[in-house]
Amino acid sequence: MKKKKLGEVLHERGQISQSNLAQAVSDQQGKIILLGELLLERELISKAQLVSALEEVTHIPYVDCGTVSPDPDLLRKISPHIARKCLALPIAVQNSAIVVVMAEPQNLELLDEIKFTVGRNVSPRFGFREEILEAIAKHYGDSVEATPPSSGPKVVVGESGSSTEMEFITTSSRKATQEAIQEAQSELLRKVTPAVKIVSEVIMAAIDKRASDIHIQPQAKEVIIRVRVDGVLQDLRRIPREIQNTLISRIKILADMDIAERRIPQDGGLMVRVGTASLDMRVSTLPTQYGEKVVMRLLSASSSLRNLSELSMPVETERSLRQVLALPQGMLLVTGPTGSGKSTTLYAVLNLLRKPAVNIVTVEDPVEYVLAGVNQVHVNNKAGLTFASCLRSILRQDPNVIMIGEIRDKETAEIALKAAQTGHLLLSTLHTNDSLSAVTRLLDLGIPGFMIASSVTAIVAQRLVRRLCVCRREVPATAEAREHLSAMSIVQPLESISIPTGCPVCNQTGYRGRVGVYEILLFDDAIREAISNGESGETIRAILHGMGMKLMQEDALDKIRLGITSVEEVARVVPVQALHSAQCPACAQKIARTYSFCPHCGARQIEPNSSTSGRSLNVPSEESVAL
Repeated sequence: MKKKKLGEVLHERGQISQSNLAQAVSDQQGKIILLGELLLERELISKAQLVSALEEVTHIPYVDCGTVSPDPDLLRKISPHIARKCLALPIAVQNSAIVVVMAEPQNLELLDEIKFTVGRNVSPRFGFREEILEAIAKHYGDSVEATPPSSGPKVVVGESGSSTEMEFITTSSRKATQEAIQEAQSELLRKVTPAVKIVSEVIMAAIDKRASDIHIQPQAKEVIIRVRVDGVLQDLRRIPREIQNTLISRIKILADMDIAERRIPQDGGLMVRVGTASLDMRVSTLPTQYGEKVVMRLLSASSSLRNLSELSMPVETERSLRQVLALPQGMLLVTGPTGSGKSTTLYAVLNLLRKPAVNIVTVEDPVEYVLAGVNQVHVNNKAGLTFASCLRSILRQDPNVIMIGEIRDKETAEIALKAAQTGHLLLSTLHTNDSLSAVTRLLDLGIPGFMIASSVTAIVAQRLVRRLCVCRREVPATAEAREHLSAMSIVQPLESISIPTGCPVCNQTGYRGRVGVYEILLFDDAIREAISNGESGETIRAILHGMGMKLMQEDALDKIRLGITSVEEVARVVPVQALHSAQCPACAQKIARTYSFCPHCGARQIEPNSSTSGRSLNVPSEESVAL
């Protein structure tokens, strides 16, 4: 069936004569004004007649922009520049799509641009040009806010003649870099290449999605752009292979990297300024079989710092940590893999410790958050400014608290441990699976056990699991959920669990944000003695569990029980590790599975050190009591 045009519908309804319609169509040729707007302007039809006809032609409902009040959070998803360019106003969220009033709701190019900008489907409504412009001026303001002035070369992202929305800033003094950036800017304004525009759009989309990293991955037939949101990668956009080299060259120009070198990995950095917010970006390239892969890590130096009470630590863990921080000296280690929230925890600790009477010095690579009143040093390996060399100098700066971003070698570890013994509170991180493994890691670096025992006061191990969105749903515990818990030796029964559902708030993932799961190893006399004597990790672990140490798996189980996260998410992130503990049937105390006797009441295992050891215990017999 042939699709009818607006003029045909109006003529069939008898609302306009053929001669007036032909004259209007002739006058509209070559002009920007739409036919319906021209007919309305000449008062050949009424607004109600035009709306009714347009709804029949487009099958898209009409919305009067003068009667809507969009939510401010929704308006921030589409910038003022895009709103004016596309003549579009976001007004509501419906299911998984954003409802947008547009002057041209059938323009696929404009729809695709809005869809990419907001990162979700668009449900269009049609409105009149003047009404949309008035609504944009009312809700956004009459003009786009100007970006604050900045020093150094910059690339202004936007269409020619439009207001600045984003700046790429480099501090490089190299003439070649300066000229390359000026060339990129001029090419953008002449619209010769889409590369810089794509970079801008990808960064804006990543910021909108709260992403921590952007991955540009060349493939055989296309380039996939992905973002990591709440620790999980998701596809963002796909671009043709034809512009791959141009796109990567633009990123390398902005990050002050050598665009001619494509055979070896490179590292660089830049700053992105969006409005009044600044974002530091670490850029890394890696040669692959299909070209260079680029990863950009987004770091907001002005992000609000969290307090220790905001980290969702178990009450006992937080209390123990505060007691450790109240000590005048010693070493606190925070362990976990990359992206487990170690830096956030350390900054929360520094936020608690910083006072006018306390001299705090940090050595970081790089400085991720700016702390007022704290002396922060950025490592520069090329200039010989390493963790170890900085630490030696810091000890001559009369510090009270020292924070080392990471212990990577024996030299740094030795200096740090000696500093912890000589009246300083030292904070640092290690990449290990759990708290006890940090001791093994230090031993592997060549640090004597007695030095570890006398210097370290506590070790915190942590992971980040995704937090369930408000759309979560509670269901009876499934066999699969019990199997996941059993794999971590968690056998405590759960009657019900919360599962992800998906809604517009969480972008249909079922998760929004992350929460930490923690364990803390406190060094008491028994632990210090075991480490000094060179006891095995299994023996030390048995001592810890006998003392009732709460592991990450148990903290994760508590968060599952409270509906904070899901079983599948815990199984994805938290390491599978036996709890090595059992419950004494005589006194109900938790003990290590390797124990032959309960240290609390003397109950004896039926088959100690066998395959069933720790699974069934006897009440104290006369023989065991006599022993």
